[in-house]
Amino acid sequence: MSVDFTRLTLTEVTRDFGRRRALSRVSFTCKAGEILGLVGHNGAGKSTLLAILATLLNPSAGEIRYGELTAREAGPALRGRLGVLGHEVQLYAELTASENLRFFARLYGLSGPEARIQRALEHTGLAERASDPVASFSRGMRQRLALERALLPEPRLLLLDEPFTGLDELAVGTLIGRLQLLARDGCVIVMATHDLELAERVVTRALVLRNGRVASLLESGSGLRDAYRRAHAGSTS
Repeated sequence: MSVDFTRLTLTEVTRDFGRRRALSRVSFTCKAGEILGLVGHNGAGKSTLLAILATLLNPSAGEIRYGELTAREAGPALRGRLGVLGHEVQLYAELTASENLRFFARLYGLSGPEARIQRALEHTGLAERASDPVASFSRGMRQRLALERALLPEPRLLLLDEPFTGLDELAVGTLIGRLQLLARDGCVIVMATHDLELAERVVTRALVLRNGRVASLLESGSGLRDAYRRAHAGSTS
């Protein structure tokens, strides 16, 4: 089954862990070309929400549609349209940069993997380190490589959890440009970050989460810090 979509829709999504409610009735829509920022204190539900969108967790209630299909209706083919970069970079330290990318390209069953791998290494600026083990890379270098690993299948939906971790200012600017190009090419991007200054530079809309609930939804990144402060006024996190 071939799966494609240009819209991600959440309706009343709730997630419980035993007696603890991590997400409560979260609803929003994100379309191709948008970069949606998820912001909130630690424990606000950002990572839980990303895991649900990545089909790694099931919601306790509510519905998520990738275009017109739920994850159950789309089946395993849906994961081939998702790119995920979590807190853990999910790279094998003993393998080289190119070996890591080649391994994941085979997992995805991608055609023309070598050309994809070469393009990915060029995007990371690591082409000259392609034969070096990832164990010798800095945190920022691993982060850049992990992003390209997530982008290998040319995903329709890109999910990022704190993607700027370990990046210097130059690499941050490069990543922002890369995300903007991906959005322009029709990718749906959802990004969790605690860095409000960076979020204002890149997101087209922002969802502020507080205690698992939507506290605010901004139609642009501008004014995010003020909205964040208002949403969390009186919070004791």
